[in-house]
Amino acid sequence: MSFFSKFFTRDKKETLDQGLEKTRSSVFEKITRAVAGKSTVDDDVLDEIEEALITSDVGLDTTVKIIEALEERVARVKVMGEDELMDMLYEIISNLMKHEGGMWEDFELPKSEGPYVLMVVGVNGVGKTTTIGKLAHQFKQKGYNIVLGAADTFRAAAIDQLVVWGERTGVPVVKQQMGSDPASVAFDTLQHAVSKDADLAIIDTAGRLHNKTNLMQELSKVRRVMDKVIPGAPHEVLLVLDGSTGQNALLQAKAFAEATQITSLAVTKLDGTAKGGVVIGISDQLNIPVKFIGVGEGIEDLQLFNPQAFASSLFNK
Repeated sequence: MSFFSKFFTRDKKETLDQGLEKTRSSVFEKITRAVAGKSTVDDDVLDEIEEALITSDVGLDTTVKIIEALEERVARVKVMGEDELMDMLYEIISNLMKHEGGMWEDFELPKSEGPYVLMVVGVNGVGKTTTIGKLAHQFKQKGYNIVLGAADTFRAAAIDQLVVWGERTGVPVVKQQMGSDPASVAFDTLQHAVSKDADLAIIDTAGRLHNKTNLMQELSKVRRVMDKVIPGAPHEVLLVLDGSTGQNALLQAKAFAEATQITSLAVTKLDGTAKGGVVIGISDQLNIPVKFIGVGEGIEDLQLFNPQAFASSLFNK
């Protein structure tokens, strides 16, 4: 298929297909049963497609949008086969997940004056620190010089886990004691990144969402401090979400979007759930690009998100 670039290898496609197996059996198989043997798309078929999407955690608002787009198209084509209907759904859904400038061709950093700064946020347990470790690995494989900052200082375990990932990937970690000011850790990290002529600084922060006001103040302070060291930093704010939590992930995303400016998303743990449809809803409802997806436990199983590839896996294309 033309949308698969030279960077999206057969191995990556197979990993994606395996990682989305549970979601595919939930979405694709239910839709297939709904349209099997039908030569017209009537209200019953649309109702069954709608149910399949909702039960796969696509979300009500996005599901309604998909069904309305499908109704508009089938109204122009009274008779169609199963393959034609699936192609329509594939196209509608993949288009919903596309965002201008959202998809990277490969793990290539955008150009910036000084180190490129990526701030990572997300609640505890979503795979935030693991995602940072896997990102560090992927970028290091591309030859980049990377520094990690352990600014999620609320839990000692978060600092320790990041240190373990630093050792595993051979990437230095800047840290302070548990309870330290996250902004101070971010400041030290960026100073270190500048002094070492690093290409990328990844800052781990905001591991809780118990109070949006406090979170907003904390993240705002971190951002102000980073901007003093490297003007324009952070260049990107990545929110990590646990795909297995379904619609709760969407609620978390909305809460974080209110607390700070989010520029991209990573959705993890898709391999262990049938709720992978939440990626569609999150991408559509927040109008923020999903940039990375986790489709396995391996260090290479954090992939750059490709809307067409994702939709093709769902629809077994």
